[in-house]
Amino acid sequence: MKSTLFSLIALAMIFASCSGQEEVNVYSARHYDTDQALYEKFTEQTGIEVNLIEGGSDELIERVKSEGINSPADILITVDAGRLWRAEEADILQPLESETLEERIPSSFRHPDGLWAGLSKRVRGLVVNPDAVENFEELTYEDLAAPRFEGRVCIRSSNNIYNQSLVASMIETIGAEATEEWAEGLVSNFARDPQGGDRDQIRGVAAGVCDVAVANHYYLAVMLTGDDEADLEAASKVAFVFPNQGEDERGAHVNISGAGILKNAPNKDNAIAFLEYLTTTEAQKYYIGGNNEYPINDEAEKADVLEEFGEFKSDAVNVSALGRNNPEAIQIMDRAGWK
Repeated sequence: MKSTLFSLIALAMIFASCSGQEEVNVYSARHYDTDQALYEKFTEQTGIEVNLIEGGSDELIERVKSEGINSPADILITVDAGRLWRAEEADILQPLESETLEERIPSSFRHPDGLWAGLSKRVRGLVVNPDAVENFEELTYEDLAAPRFEGRVCIRSSNNIYNQSLVASMIETIGAEATEEWAEGLVSNFARDPQGGDRDQIRGVAAGVCDVAVANHYYLAVMLTGDDEADLEAASKVAFVFPNQGEDERGAHVNISGAGILKNAPNKDNAIAFLEYLTTTEAQKYYIGGNNEYPINDEAEKADVLEEFGEFKSDAVNVSALGRNNPEAIQIMDRAGWK
C-alpha cells in the first residue's frame, strides 16, 4: 500500500513540474526521437506542455490499471491494434469525440465506438528474393501455405503481436476454418524454426536461408535508409511485396499505431487537441519520419523510400477486428504448431 502511495506521489511531482501551465500527460509505447521533437512543436504552437512517460505497451496498460482513478495519464499511445484492444478490454479508455479526427482518419482505422484512433499505418507484407520467386508481384498471403513454398518461408514466432494480428485479419476475411488450414500449411513450409525479429527475416532472405519472409514494411525501409552497411547490402538484395493486390483480392494487411484517451484523463480537452495535432499534414510528416510508417492522414506526404515501394490496395477490415479475433488467432497458431 505504501509503495503504491509513494508511486502516485512521485508521479504527481513529475507532472507538477509545469504547475500553472496547460498540460497533457502522455503514456507512450513509441520510442522515436522525432516523436519528442514533435511534442515540443505542439507546445510551441499551443502552449500546452507535453509530459511524457515511456514504456512497453502491456507495462503501460498495467500501470494505468494500478493507478486507477488517481492516474495522471490523459493519453495512451501504443503500436498494433491488438494492443489497443488489450487497453479496451482493461476498461481504461473512454470514447473520444472529434469531427476533425473523423475527417482525417479513415473509418477502418478508428474504433467503431470511438475508443481509439490510428495515428500511423504499418503494412505487414512480404519480402522476397526476386531472383528466386517467380511472379513475386502477384503473391498472396495464402500462397505462403502452397506446396511450392515448402522449406522457403521465414517468419518470426507466434507470440509476436504483428503475426497474431495478421492471423486475426484472416479470420475476419476468410473465416476461422480456412485460416487454420492456411496456418498449418504455412508451418509446414518454414525454412527454419521462427526466430528473431522482422529484420532477421529480411536478412534470412538476403542470405538465402529462405526465399520469402513476412515483415512490416518499415523494417526494410529503415534498413534501406540507415547507415549500417551490412543491413543496406542485405536490403538491396530483396524486394518488398504488397500481397493480395489482384482485382478480386482483399489487399495488403494494414495495422496501426494509435491512441486512446484514458477514462480518468484530467486534461481531456488538451488530449483531444494533441491527437488532432498529430494528424495534421505537417505533424504527420515528422511523426512518421522516425520509423518510415505510412501517414494515417492520406493528405500527408510519405517518405521517399515509401514512394519507391509504390502504391498499394489495403485490406478494408476495421482494425478493431484484429483485437477482437486475437484470442482465436492464438489458439489457431498453437494448434498449427507455430512456435
